Amino acid sequence: MEDWTKEQIGERIKQEQKLALYFYTPLCGTCQLAGKMMEVVEAAAGQFTYAKANLNYVPEMAERFHIESVPCLLLFDNGRLKDKVYAFQSVPFLFEKLASL
Repeated sequence: MEDWTKEQIGERIKQEQKLALYFYTPLCGTCQLAGKMMEVVEAAAGQFTYAKANLNYVPEMAERFHIESVPCLLLFDNGRLKDKVYAFQSVPFLFEKLASL
């Protein structure tokens, strides 16, 4: 997963048909575990574009998308925010979330 800047986030949300955008902070232990889960999901479920962003470097995205905590996964379909996931319960749970779009 590539780390995106705020400019990339703004541009690519409009461009990508299906986008899974993962927000994290590097010192968050739960984020580290969620990041590993996202790597597995990315390797197995290719219908999405996957990206991540360190919320410390893009704090305006927390306001824009009303992100309450990290880790946070935003799921977009044709530029529209369809789902927001805070509880990364399991890899199968994440697969179900992606499949529901």
